[in-house]
Amino acid sequence: MGIRRFWIVTLAASTALAAGAVPASAVPAGHVYTIASWAMNEPAGARVMRDGSGNGHNGMIGSEVITGGFYRFTRLEPDTPPPHPRHLVVVPDSSALDPGTRDFEITLRLRTVYQFGNIIQKGQATVPGGSYKLQIPSGHVQCWFRGAAGQVLVTAPRAINDGNWHVVTCTRYSDGVALVIDGVKVAGRWGATGMISNSWPLSIGGKTSCDQRTVGCDYFAGDLDYVRIDAADQDWQ
Repeated sequence: MGIRRFWIVTLAASTALAAGAVPASAVPAGHVYTIASWAMNEPAGARVMRDGSGNGHNGMIGSEVITGGFYRFTRLEPDTPPPHPRHLVVVPDSSALDPGTRDFEITLRLRTVYQFGNIIQKGQATVPGGSYKLQIPSGHVQCWFRGAAGQVLVTAPRAINDGNWHVVTCTRYSDGVALVIDGVKVAGRWGATGMISNSWPLSIGGKTSCDQRTVGCDYFAGDLDYVRIDAADQDWQ
């Protein structure tokens, strides 16, 4: 299931998707299962993010996250104390949320006019077991996977912090990482990352372990309409 196959896959553009809809994975049917599907359509004031996959990966919504049809993360000054843990949505650690050695895919729908922050991640840069994240420096989406065999960073060539909704899909394969935005392949890079399995929670909106002094929290600012995680039904052979 190499990265070559990914380049011929097209996803529905964000303009064709109704708000709150969660699209199918780019991995062909019969070779993928849904790990978590967060529609993010809870009512205003909700504090539990419900996993629609049936796998029970519910998350705790911080009190600074605005809910009601989608999630809004307000802007916080970068690297300025104090940290704001209530800015995050946090899903407890589960091995199912680790890529392991499977093809692993994250799809989300976002809207922002800002140019900074970690959108979703599990683990941080130096933690044992590897890590992964999607971030948006200078308005350019980046996918980053770090595992036992190495790390691969893929960057979108154009910024998407234009205030419009965009669908982003980041896929890790045995031989590389690929990025699709609004149904168009925009970037990919060869490179093995290998096993990724850590004991950290999954966080949406920034880092869980930070102090805004020695470690920045990289808080995301903008709106999220859904997040979905899919994986291949077996590890690489």
